[in-house]
Amino acid sequence: MDNIYKMEIHNSVELMELIDRIGFLPLLDSGIVGFSAEELVDENCRYVVLEDGGWDWPLWKWKGEVITEGGHVYGKFFAGKAGFISREWWPEFCNYRRSRHPNPEVGSIEEAILHALTVQGSLVTRELRALCGFDGPKMRSRFDGYVTRLQMASYIVTEDFVYPRDKHGNKYGWGWSLLSTPERLYGKEACLTNRTPEESWARMTKHLRSILPIATEKQIQKLLQ
Repeated sequence: MDNIYKMEIHNSVELMELIDRIGFLPLLDSGIVGFSAEELVDENCRYVVLEDGGWDWPLWKWKGEVITEGGHVYGKFFAGKAGFISREWWPEFCNYRRSRHPNPEVGSIEEAILHALTVQGSLVTRELRALCGFDGPKMRSRFDGYVTRLQMASYIVTEDFVYPRDKHGNKYGWGWSLLSTPERLYGKEACLTNRTPEESWARMTKHLRSILPIATEKQIQKLLQ
């Protein structure tokens, strides 16, 4: 396995290739030094404030390409923080996480969220929030908490990002997550493995130890649990 600490990413293609090689990659700080896309990209691809008050962040703009063109899975998977998982490792991750978080209870808010996505196919976060009745004041953070838990449990993923456009047709802003289920995007078989959850856990932890020699066992477990 390549030493990821010596890598430097300059574009979205290199980022996709890296995810293919290492399988798991948090977007921002993971708690493990050097193990995030933010730390691995060239300094010219990092967040910068422009003279006119705007901003530029190539890494942030690559996310949609990595999902739609690279076929990688994206969501809040790592201790509630966003990151990428390759399609090769997704069945193992999905197998383990769903064993820890069984299907939502009948009548629960989580079930209503999943039902809405199953019926609609995919929805921007704010559309999903309104459809589930969370459009009142101070309801956004509460709803986002439910969605994050469902992503952590591998039931929801980000299909792409939708950006508003100015009068000239140019995209602007941070973008909205277009949410869906992995079964809809990749098919049911892409979420299954013949291993037990314990075997998937052992395989993932062994793999991460091989690519993160400086990480402690506690850090690796926090990333995957």
